[in-house]
Amino acid sequence: MRIASVVAAGGLVLGAAACGEAPEENNSAGSGETKYSACMVTDVGGIDDKSFNASAWKGLEAAKAENGNIDIKYVPSKAEAEYEPNLTQYVNQKCDFILAVGGLMAEATGKIAKANPNQQFGIVDAKLPETNVYPMQFDTAQAGFLAGYLAAGMTQSGTVGTYGGMKIPPVTIFMDGYVDGVAHYNQTKSGSVKVVGWDKASQNGSFTNDFIKQDEGKKVSDALVAQGADIIMPVAGGAGLGTTGAAQASNGKYNTIWVDVDGCESTQNCPAIITTVVKNIADAVKEAVVKAAGGEQLSADPGYLGNLANDGVGLAPYHDFDSKVPAELKAEVDKLKADIAAGTIKVTSAAQPK
Repeated sequence: MRIASVVAAGGLVLGAAACGEAPEENNSAGSGETKYSACMVTDVGGIDDKSFNASAWKGLEAAKAENGNIDIKYVPSKAEAEYEPNLTQYVNQKCDFILAVGGLMAEATGKIAKANPNQQFGIVDAKLPETNVYPMQFDTAQAGFLAGYLAAGMTQSGTVGTYGGMKIPPVTIFMDGYVDGVAHYNQTKSGSVKVVGWDKASQNGSFTNDFIKQDEGKKVSDALVAQGADIIMPVAGGAGLGTTGAAQASNGKYNTIWVDVDGCESTQNCPAIITTVVKNIADAVKEAVVKAAGGEQLSADPGYLGNLANDGVGLAPYHDFDSKVPAELKAEVDKLKADIAAGTIKVTSAAQPK
């Protein structure tokens, strides 16, 4: 994936922003001014995924708001087979900056970028060998660690869960961090909180194999609830809405932790969302496009890496759960964040951006 958002910057209402219709290009004919065009190709989750596609589009909107000479537009991909033609279409339209959203688009983006070495590309959640592709990656294991610790401190049943959309690094990185956060809680508190849905050691767990179908998300989380989980973190894009919706309908039997974009800003299920593991995709995209439009050369190496230290990842506010999370637990999570940002506590995942 994919995946993920903003620390407090997730405070933009993404649902409203993502109305699903490609905007018309601004036409500056007659002004004598050449517009800088930034063109985005969504992955199959679509522009209104309440997740990383919506967040990337927010970034383009923010870039346009800062620099009125930037034109923005997007094309949705209905299937993976559309990635290459959608990217090629924008090359043919001579877009100045072509943004691919999500790790699933890595192969197609690499192929088109290699064939068009003078074209500037950007990609969220991947790093490619092509030097004309600017990578925007996020160490969500760090923020996932905080979420796991929080979940372990909040569970009433002694069991928490997580599941993914697909077994790909931008998904499993969240799950690795979450499992390690629970383990850290158990270690420091002599606890025995169990995690279902993901085994970090074997790298095996529960997946919907889909980022869209909410019924698949609900099916997987129902199985985790049956195993005793009362807090579940879906890392499955729109499919995860099946879990947040069912959790809200359960009247507190279980609750959730959302990912990517603050779930209380982007979904209808805030009463069942304790917090969100956010990825500040919007700011990363905005910064890249504004720099490129200003004539700055984007360096593919190292590109952008969001972490706790630079607020590229983090936890969203607790919203409806603010009064339910004990003050002591909040303080411990804050201390953990500072320790991870400072490098005192190391969070590792095989899926971490290299």
